[in-house]
Amino acid sequence: MKRLLICSAVLLSACGGGPRVPDWQMNAHQSLERAQAAYLSGKDNVEKTEFARAREQIASTGKVELIIRIELARCAARVAALSFGECPGFEALRADASPADAAYANYIAGRAQASEAALLPEPQRAVLAAGGDEAAAKAVAAIPDPLSRLVAAGAVFRANRATPAVLDTAVETASAQGWKRPLLAWLNVQAMRAEKAGDSAEAARLRRRMVLVEGPIAGS
Repeated sequence: MKRLLICSAVLLSACGGGPRVPDWQMNAHQSLERAQAAYLSGKDNVEKTEFARAREQIASTGKVELIIRIELARCAARVAALSFGECPGFEALRADASPADAAYANYIAGRAQASEAALLPEPQRAVLAAGGDEAAAKAVAAIPDPLSRLVAAGAVFRANRATPAVLDTAVETASAQGWKRPLLAWLNVQAMRAEKAGDSAEAARLRRRMVLVEGPIAGS
């Protein structure tokens, strides 16, 4: 995911020094960061507005590869919150996607092949290439960036490879960052698994925690 986050060569190629960053890069960077933060906090209307601003700034350059990457970043944030579906913004541009971007799209959709691992950013590469579910769980937990870690957890879950350790990592990550939407989603998965296992006390504890977190989601 880090290659899709904006303070990188994707948009802020000069963020570490060098020539002045063009206004469109800075504006797109700030809008995309606000959009991601809004989505993870459950503020849908803010997310839509800020993402539209980011896309408009990038569209002014005609750089299709950058539009593809912010569309993937948007879909990845949804995977982090277990909101699964197609990625329409990317699919509309798939014909112009690089092999690496196509591999990342497959990865967050839970259908990447091991042969595509080399095309992914390094942390996600380790998750996809892991030789078993326990190894994948360790690879997810080892990712330093919180959003990248949560996206990886979502991708593993979508691929039906999530162990209880992956769920714990996701809950701890979302909780530490105060990301309401993914925290509720992952707690709900834990509660459903506890119910399925017949552990009603644990399920009830998790549901109580969800009520504490929940409240109305602004902007929905």
